[in-house]
Amino acid sequence: MIYEICTETDPGLTRDNNEDAVAVDALTGLCILADGMGGYNAGEIASGMATAFIKSEMGRWLSQAGRHANAKEIRRAMEICVENANHSIFNAANSNPQYTGMGTTLVVGVFQPARLMLGHIGDSRCYRLRGSELQQITKDHSLLQEQMDAGLITPEQAQTSLNKNLVTRALGVEDTVLLEVNEHRVEDGDIYLMCSDGLSDMLNDQGIAGILRGSGSLDQKARQLVVAANDNGGRDNISVLLVRAKEASTKRGLLSRILGK
Repeated sequence: MIYEICTETDPGLTRDNNEDAVAVDALTGLCILADGMGGYNAGEIASGMATAFIKSEMGRWLSQAGRHANAKEIRRAMEICVENANHSIFNAANSNPQYTGMGTTLVVGVFQPARLMLGHIGDSRCYRLRGSELQQITKDHSLLQEQMDAGLITPEQAQTSLNKNLVTRALGVEDTVLLEVNEHRVEDGDIYLMCSDGLSDMLNDQGIAGILRGSGSLDQKARQLVVAANDNGGRDNISVLLVRAKEASTKRGLLSRILGK
């Protein structure tokens, strides 16, 4: 499987700075997106620390482990890297008064030949377009999601809730954090979208699916998503990371063709 990857990030229309961060290591299939939170520029510090640390540590491990590392090994490596990143952010927040309470959401994926190992914390999301069907393959760690799971509110009511951005997990806020990790089978033609809530709050699933199904390059789709979020208000920073899977073409060698294999 060959992966095409592109990213796009924008401060939106109401924020002066961008507290989102995106990082990619194409050689190892590592993709990371974070949405920071905190006063001053603390959110920007937290998301930047998370993406830089995980790209460095997880990227190094993947380079050494090779593409043949199994799912259990990748899961454990991902958990250790995220735990170390959490400690780094938490310690920085507690040693600098300006950074008190800072944290970040996180989506981290390792794309291998036939699978995606996907971890997340908070309400930044990953979607998958397979054929014409868009599916959200992460589940928000948020008060709103807990209320929907408990049947207290409907998805329609959730769209206008005042509790929309209250996350129940974040990287760097406490001395420990639980990373949710799931394994997904990858198929030829799949498009994966990682995004901050600056996109998902401004653009519903139908709007996202329409852009991903449309014509144009992957870069153009990424830009169209950001433009659409801004057109709908752009009330937050907007970041998208798109990955398209394409089956590698295999050419038979001369000897194979002679032997009819």
